[in-house]
Amino acid sequence: MKLILLGPPGAGKGTQADILSQKLDIPTISTGNILRAAVKEGTEIGLKAKSFMDAGQLVPDEVIIGIVAERLQKPDCNRGFILDGVPRTLAQAEAMEQSGIQFDAVISLEVSDEEIVGRMSGRRACTACGATYHVVAAPSRTEGVCDKCGAELVQRADDKPETVLSRLKVYHSETAPLVQFYQERGILKPVANQPTIEATTAEVLKALGM
Repeated sequence: MKLILLGPPGAGKGTQADILSQKLDIPTISTGNILRAAVKEGTEIGLKAKSFMDAGQLVPDEVIIGIVAERLQKPDCNRGFILDGVPRTLAQAEAMEQSGIQFDAVISLEVSDEEIVGRMSGRRACTACGATYHVVAAPSRTEGVCDKCGAELVQRADDKPETVLSRLKVYHSETAPLVQFYQERGILKPVANQPTIEATTAEVLKALGM
């Protein structure tokens, strides 16, 4: 099963990718992780990526796609994989298609902007151990205090409503067009917003015919 998870920031892609990875026994390929790994391993394409990163520049699409293609050649991807964080743009999706990378399904987590802002602005993180909470969905026992270590809980800058709205704007302009791209190829599986993580997983598995 070769999958992509699409959806706005805060839609739960990382959470669902982890669950599916365990259920299907296939790896989740995160762009950030494989970039760091390629740089660390000193592969030819990893060194090319490093030259851009060291110069404070964005790594070009062809280098990103090259690193993804290199990672997908590893034995643990023989039975399939889940892509997280790529493709982000139509140009990346087209480049992957041209390089022969095929997918069985593209899961699109459909969550409204209003819901995303509510979800993300309610997140709180521990200043000491990094544990995460949500003021509505998963609150700490004592407001503003970490259950695990007793340190203060704060709202990260990334989770403030104005930052979330800015990230959503980028998503709608750059990544949302991928929905139509994969719909035209007959592999898009939309999953409507669900009240719980478990309910979302059930809908994802249903969409995959499992």
